[in-house]
This record gives sequence, structure tokens and C-alpha cells, in this order.
Amino acid sequence: MPELKYCKIFYMKVYRRIRDLREDADLSQEKLAELLCCHQTTYSQYERGVRAIPLDVFEFLADYYNTSTDYLLERTDVVTPYPKKK
Repeated sequence: MPELKYCKIFYMKVYRRIRDLREDADLSQEKLAELLCCHQTTYSQYERGVRAIPLDVFEFLADYYNTSTDYLLERTDVVTPYPKKK
């Protein structure tokens, strides 16, 4: 099942990217979980790929880190977010 292998590799990159952004911002999982109104264990599960990341969490993280959801999803390496709609 090559599709399953691709999915695992893809998601591991995504989880690594959100962890790297958190660490670069010198935030603990606990602090970020507090901002997301969830438990630290829930956020830890997001970073480890144990739990799927809800779309609203992706949106929050992109806004918080001033990047795009495409960057979080490894669809681009451009960190700068897209212009917001007016």
C-alpha cells in the first residue's frame, strides 16, 4: 500500500513543522495548548501524529505564527502568509 506510506511521510513532515515553529517561538506545549484552549496532552498528540489536527487549529496556528496553512501542510516553503482578504 504505497498510499499509506506516502500519508505517513507527509503527516510526519507536517507534525515536525508545527513542532519546529513552536520551538522556534520558545513556546512550551503547555503554553500553546492554553492558547488553543485544549489540554497539553491533546496538543502533544497533534505534534506526534496520534491525533488529527482540526482545521480550526491549523488556521489558528497559521495566524499565530504569521504564515499560511500551505506552509504548515508543507505545500510550500514560503513562510510569508498570503495577503488577507479585505
